[in-house]
Parts: sequence; C-alpha cells; structure tokens
Amino acid sequence: MKRNNRSSGRNLTEYPIGLIIQILLRLPVKSLVRFKRVCKSWFSLISDPHFANSHFQLSAATPTRRLLLLSNKAPHLKTRSIDFESSLNHVYAFASPNLKCFSPLYPYNQFSIRIRSSCRGFIFFDCSSSLCIWNPSTGIHKQIPFSTFDSKSKDANTYCYMYGFGYDESKDDYLVVSMSCDSLDNIWHLEFFSLRANTWKEIEGTHFPYIILSGVVPRVGTLFGGAIHWLAFRRDLESTVIVAFDLMERELVEMSFPDYIDIELTNYDLWVFGEFLALWVMDENDRVEIWVMKEYKVCLSWTKMSFHVISTEFFSPICCTKSGDIIGTDGHAELVKYDDKGQLIEHYSYNNRGGCQLAMYTESLLSLPGGDSEQA
Repeated sequence: MKRNNRSSGRNLTEYPIGLIIQILLRLPVKSLVRFKRVCKSWFSLISDPHFANSHFQLSAATPTRRLLLLSNKAPHLKTRSIDFESSLNHVYAFASPNLKCFSPLYPYNQFSIRIRSSCRGFIFFDCSSSLCIWNPSTGIHKQIPFSTFDSKSKDANTYCYMYGFGYDESKDDYLVVSMSCDSLDNIWHLEFFSLRANTWKEIEGTHFPYIILSGVVPRVGTLFGGAIHWLAFRRDLESTVIVAFDLMERELVEMSFPDYIDIELTNYDLWVFGEFLALWVMDENDRVEIWVMKEYKVCLSWTKMSFHVISTEFFSPICCTKSGDIIGTDGHAELVKYDDKGQLIEHYSYNNRGGCQLAMYTESLLSLPGGDSEQA
C-alpha cells in the first residue's frame, strides 16, 4: 500500500482559536513566556491583559510560587529563583531589569536595592533614587518616585517608618503604602501611591498613636485578606497591637495582639501561614513557635500550631510549602526547610557577601495599570 507523503500534522490555524486559548490558559507561566515567540498571534494573545488575568484567576487554586534571591550591591546584581515546593536546590537564573537606569544621581558602586514586599507576581523594592515594581516572570517593571515626605526626596525632613504593597480588587489598582514621620514637628503622614492614577495621595487627619516595633526601619507590612499589616506599640494604652491598612477603604484599622504571648522575652513578626494571618515567636531559648489567627480580626481565635518547636538561633520564617513545611533563613547565609516536627529537611547556602534579599512570589503574566511600564 502506497504511503501518503503528506504530513499528518495540522497547522495551528486549523484549530479553533477558542480551543487554543483554553489549552494555553492551563500552561505554566514559564512555558507561556517562551511560547510568545511561536508566532505573532500567540505573542498578541499571551501579552493581552485579559488573557493574563484569566490565566492568573484559573491558576489561583494551584499557584506556582517561587523564592527570589537578589543581591543588593552593584556592580554584581544577580537574581536566582527557587522552586521551594520541590527542593531548595532547584535553582535557575533569569535576567533582572536594568536597575542602573533607576539611579542616575548615584555612582554605580553606591547603588543598592532592598526588597519590601510582593503581590500577585510583582516584587516591590526601593533603590537609591526611586521605588520599583517588577514582575520577575516577564521582566515588566515600573519606576515610582519617592513621596515628597520621604527622606530620600530632595527636600524632605521625614523618615519612612512603614512600607507596604498590595492590590485593590475593587479598582483593579496596585497601591504602595507609606507611613512617615516629620523629624521637625513629629507629624505623621499616611500616603499611598496609586499605579493606576500614577500619583501619591496623603490621607489627611490620620491619628497614629503608635511606636513602630522594629529594629530595622522602614518596617515591611504583611499582605493578607485585602489589607497590609504591621506590628506596633500603642503608646496611650501601653500595649502591642496589629495595625492594618485596608486597601479598598483606604484607611487604618487596629486589631488586638494575643495577650498570652510575652513580647518582652521574644523576637516575633507577622507572616502568612497557609490561609491564615500568623505570628512567629522566638523565645529566650531560641525556640520558634507558630501562632495563627483562625478567624480574621478575632483576637480570641489566635491558636498555637501543633508544630514541634524549631530550636535554632536567628531563624526567621519566610513562607511555607503546600504540605506544611516551613522555609526560612538561619542568619548564616542559608535557607532551611523544616517539617512539622521541627526536623531539618534540607538547606541551601547562598553567597551573602554584600547582602542578599529574599522574597516569595507567585508566577504571573500580569501587567501594571497606568501605563509607562518597561520590559527588561
């Protein structure tokens, strides 16, 4: 029987566009970024903000989360990304944005960056002369000017004590939140930068009877449940509280700190553990405990997890895996992973010469509102 020499393969144009879209929506971000080069129509489709948003929503139940390592001293700026769900040693490198162009007023050997937060695939960091939002999966980034109240601005007499970054779903907008204090008259300024409006706005009349609890300022807020959270000490009540900025209402709210944790004997901070706002606590014996707020904004719902304590000096948790393992740093240029029995599973050593910044992020194709974004 004579074989037909005609290829049995089908041209992409022969498939219904709806079917192609449904297939692409179920592929990982890394593959989609590569598939932009297949043809012009795929480039346009995958670059479309509506496609990116649909892909993000569809993958929300099983997001691809990674851990970013970023050196913070030029001229050797390097990035590494770790698939911590698989192994701390599954590392790959990717191109970072041209950070030098954000600092024209500073010599390159004095240029440094500091990661502040992450949200929906974007990393928020500040450098020598500006702030920046960056999607490491796509390279999209946008420069943001410092607030006029920030000490890094030319004529400012204030210092920023709190930073935060989050998403307002009701307005499809990303906000950078800043709380700063005037060094001359002790006046506090609560502001946010709207990426959609491309401008800073001060929330006037904000009462701020707090002292920021942090050895390092500005303190970075923890994003959870549509709000950014910080730990603070309320001076008039002489008690520790959680201060939250509601991203939709654009206002500060206050939550109680659990009374049964002795803050005078511990190091502690907020983080997100699974589906809960959480608190990690290190006691005087360098043992780490995990507390979660089972019901958001309800102080009595704080519950100690049934983890065996992690006994290690300088441990600071960063994130947890889907299976419940805890990942953090040990203070000695090492990432460590512990199981729920407090047993060390694995570790990853990194070069901390000159400093290294760490952040957990979710892979996404999302772009930023307001225009003026750049591609690395």
